Amino acid sequence: MPNADALRQEFLRTSEAFRLLHAEHHECEERLVQIAQRTLPSQEDEAEEKRLKIHKLALKDRMEAMLREHQENQVRV
Repeated sequence: MPNADALRQEFLRTSEAFRLLHAEHHECEERLVQIAQRTLPSQEDEAEEKRLKIHKLALKDRMEAMLREHQENQVRV
């Protein structure tokens, strides 16, 4: 059975749904970096930062669930 990194790479190559989640996760990270670089973030920035962190975590959870489900199915076979 492949390790977690190898499995992620395989999913990035073979699963459109996983690629979309990964891309959106990366976009959230880039936006969070932009907000963090501001010297004086506004209240709107802080609210967006909180929303992005929650959304990014939800995306990660969905990707991990896909990987976990795949691994569980492999064990059953």
